[in-house]
Amino acid sequence: MRQLIPTNRTIDFMGQRKLAMVISGILLVISVASLVIRGLAFGIDFTGGTLVEVGYEQEVPLDQVRKVLAENGFGDAQVQQFGTPRDLLIRLAPREGVKSAEISDQVYRALRKAANGKVELRRVEFVGPQVGDELTEDGALAVLVALMAILMYVAVRFEWRFAVGSVVALVHDVTITLGFFSITGLEFDLTVLAAVLAVIGYSLNDTIVVFDRIRENFRKIRKGSPAEVINVSITQTLSRTIITSFTTLLVLIALFFLGGEIIHNFSLALILGVLVGTYSSIYVASAAALTLGVSKADLMPVQKEGARIDDMP
Repeated sequence: MRQLIPTNRTIDFMGQRKLAMVISGILLVISVASLVIRGLAFGIDFTGGTLVEVGYEQEVPLDQVRKVLAENGFGDAQVQQFGTPRDLLIRLAPREGVKSAEISDQVYRALRKAANGKVELRRVEFVGPQVGDELTEDGALAVLVALMAILMYVAVRFEWRFAVGSVVALVHDVTITLGFFSITGLEFDLTVLAAVLAVIGYSLNDTIVVFDRIRENFRKIRKGSPAEVINVSITQTLSRTIITSFTTLLVLIALFFLGGEIIHNFSLALILGVLVGTYSSIYVASAAALTLGVSKADLMPVQKEGARIDDMP
């Protein structure tokens, strides 16, 4: 049964879309400028380098190990616990003219000299720059393929204006997330890339929920402009969006503070992605579809020829 558009407790989200577009535009310009000028601080997964795993007889403070490495010329080394507090994983950037075996030997000698007990060299791995280049290309290709697949999926399920809106929102989320890592200089490794791909999935899921309600309301609500119908739809799904985002953030914040250094940047990227993705599903995806001129006629089911005659008594 068709109904009139609700007027009570409907939030005018689309009335603020111009302000949201300005805010998003500023964030995108800053992010793109930083990515072009500063770039990303790629980890050894992308740049290549040396990975050294060592084991101690007893627990050793990470700050103490970092201090020893810095005193021996490895101030840029990344140290993290691996498994137990006695097992450490050390990542070292490549050095021009120095072989990986020489770097690992220098690190092991420095740690053994400074340690009170025995230090065991468990393994040494080297990631070459050619592998890093391949990972960079594959990572960028994975993001591109994901966006193209999403564009086709939403276009088939909903309407091409919604498809463009969803991809615009995803590009918005990914660019701002990457821009944050570029501005802050935080390391971008494979775990962060995985977080970026997860952000795409999370943001798309939230956007699909909103779009599904918009399509439903376009068919049910008898009167009202497209902006009013979209406002009603977003308001109706707002509680679900807030609860989902809040519970997800609770887990991510716990991982950020308690999960250890190995997933610190991963959880941070997801926290930022959830916040930006929630915002974009309301103010970017829906606003883009409205700007492209989505209307009730675009979402009404196509009636088959002769269907009206068949329904007559």
